[in-house]
Amino acid sequence: MREQFRQDLAEITRELVEMTFAVGSAINRATQALLDSDLELAESVIAGDVAVDATAAEIDARCFDLAARQQPVAADLRVVMSGIRISMSIERMGDLAKHVAKQTRLRYPKSSIPNELRGVFAQMGALAEAIANAAGLLMDTEQLDVLSTIGRYDDQMDALHRELFSTVLSPSWPHGVEEAIDVTLLSRYYERYADHAVTVARRMTHVTTGEPYEAITIDADPNQAELA
Repeated sequence: MREQFRQDLAEITRELVEMTFAVGSAINRATQALLDSDLELAESVIAGDVAVDATAAEIDARCFDLAARQQPVAADLRVVMSGIRISMSIERMGDLAKHVAKQTRLRYPKSSIPNELRGVFAQMGALAEAIANAAGLLMDTEQLDVLSTIGRYDDQMDALHRELFSTVLSPSWPHGVEEAIDVTLLSRYYERYADHAVTVARRMTHVTTGEPYEAITIDADPNQAELA
C-alpha cells in the first residue's frame, strides 16, 4: 500500500513538472505572438490553456483522493497538500500566458506595444520562460541551489516592470492612453507570472525542508550574472 502511495506521489510530481514546462512554452509563444502580432500563434496559446486547466484539475482530484485514502501525516501530508497549491500557481501562470495572447488578439492587426519597447518585452518573455523552467527543475530534482537563480530572475523581472511603469508615467510618453494601458497590463502579466513561479519554489522548499512556508524567502545570488 505504501509503495503504491509513493508511486502516486512521484506521478503527481512528474505531472507538475510537465505542467510547469508547458506554461513556460506557453509564455514563450505568447511573447512571440505579441512581438510579431501573430494571431494564429496567439490563438494556439489560448486554445492550449484548456489542457493546462485539465491537468491542474486532475492533479487536485488525485491529491484529495490520496489524502482521503492514505491519511498521510508529516512529510507525506506536506507533499499532498502542497501539490494542490502548486498546481494552482502553475495553472495561474498558464492563465497569464493566455492573457498575453488575448491582448495580441484584441489589438490585431495592430501591435499592442510600441516599437521602442519591443526589446523590454522580449526580455520579459525570456525571463518568464527561464523562471518557469527553473521552477520545473527544482521540482524535478529538489536541488535547492536553483532557488538563487529563481530569485535572480524574479528581481530582473521586477526591475523591468518598474522600468516600463516609469516609461508610461513619464511626461515624455509619446503615445496615447490606450497604449499606456496596454503596456501597463502586459507588464503586470509578466510580473505576476514570475511571482507565481516564486510561489512554486517556496512551496517546494517547504516540501523538501519542512520549513514553514511563511518563513521561506527566495533571495538572488548577487554574484550571478543577468540572463542574457
